[in-house]
Order: sequence, then C-alpha cells, then structure tokens
Amino acid sequence: MAAFDPTVRFSDRVADYVRHRPDYPPALLAWLQRGLGISPDWAVADVGAGTGISSRMFLEAGYRVTAVEPNEAMRAAAVERLGSNPRFQAIGGRADATDLPDASMDLVVVAQAFHWFDPAATHREFARILRAGGLAAIFWNSRSPDGTPFLDGYEALLKRYGIDYALVAERHASDAAMRAWFGQGLRGEAHFPHRQRLDFDGLLGRLLSSSYAPRPGHPNHLPMKLALRELFDSCAVDGAVSLDYDTRVFAGEVH
Repeated sequence: MAAFDPTVRFSDRVADYVRHRPDYPPALLAWLQRGLGISPDWAVADVGAGTGISSRMFLEAGYRVTAVEPNEAMRAAAVERLGSNPRFQAIGGRADATDLPDASMDLVVVAQAFHWFDPAATHREFARILRAGGLAAIFWNSRSPDGTPFLDGYEALLKRYGIDYALVAERHASDAAMRAWFGQGLRGEAHFPHRQRLDFDGLLGRLLSSSYAPRPGHPNHLPMKLALRELFDSCAVDGAVSLDYDTRVFAGEVH
C-alpha cells in the first residue's frame, strides 16, 4: 500500500521529527555494551536511520556509524545534524537492500523503524552484511497508552482524529514475534522506562511528527489541535505533561 510506503510517508514531517521525537535512554546503550560486549570499535549500520536520532547516540559514544535511510528528506536532515562528524556517513539504501558490502558491519541497529520492514527480506540482508559473530539490535520506544489521565486522553485523541492510527499501531511487532525473528540467535532482550516532558508546543510537535496525525488542511487537523489544547490544559503540571515509554530492545546474531 502506498500509504504505508516508509520512503515517502514521513517526508512532510521532518522538521517536527527532528525537534520533537524522543531519544533513547542511556541504559539501552549501557546494556548493549556491558551485556553483549558491543564496544566503540565496532562498525555500526543504523538501518532506517531517519533523521539520525539513534545514529547520534552511537556517534556520541565513539562508534563509526553508517546511516541507511531511503527517505531523502529524512536522510538530508541526518546529514545536516551529523555530517560534520568524520565517523558518520549516510547512504540511501533500504532494509532489504542496504547497498553495504558483504560481512562489512559488526552491529546492525534498527531504532523505531522495524515495523515498516519486510521481516524475511530484512533478515536475509542483515545476515549478508554482518560479519561472523556480528550482532543486530532492534529497539523502539513503545508509548504507554494508559496509566495517567493524560495518557488515557492522548490515546483517545489519536483514535478519534488519527488518519490511520489503528492500522499503524497494529504493525508493531510483539515480543514473541521478535524472539521468533531472531530464533536461536537471540542473545538478550530488555525493557527500559523512558519519558518526555513536554510543554504544549512540544506536545503538538510530537503529535505532528507521527505519520497518522492529520496535516493542516485536513478536516481533522483543527479539531485535533483544539482537543489537544484542552487535554493539555486539564493535565499539565508546572506547564508540562509526560509522555511515558517502554523502550524495548532485542539483540542477537542473524543467520
């Protein structure tokens, strides 16, 4: 379906994505390093790198990173943010055709993008580009849909005004599906709490960075903004609300 083509789906949301998408908790990288021995001398391919949020995490820890991102606008944003770092490069490949050489990577990471990939084709491509003994790590921030009045209200807002929210939400892999994808190669899995504290402008930007949020001109756009303002005003403490996440990571060999 064209509507789910990730190479174009986020092209008109890049600025909001750069400014308002969450990063990843430091505990995630610490777990990869301590638990799996992934050291900064490993060459990293960040597949589906988007605007470079996950690439920056590895660059700041001293890794050499190749960002693989087919969406031209998102890739350009990553280069603008990170291109001055000599350990960074970006290429226009896809998860199933990265254009990377055989056995050239020590670590392949996917942050937030795996649900857009073809699992079987991606598995074959990762097995091709990883060196013997190399690892893949797939992680994402899973937003908590309930638990506080704000989170309950935000979920209800997405269901009411989102263009195809239910369809997108259903694409995320379950823990069982991720274990099956790695199979006998799975080396570990973990969950970490994470949080964004957002003022209203940050919350609106975070919402508009989502591919299912209606853009200006859509009949749902203005009612969604008004509902978001009402929700924020009823729930904010000290001028901010909290978006809570469960950051999930699965890592292992890919054969």
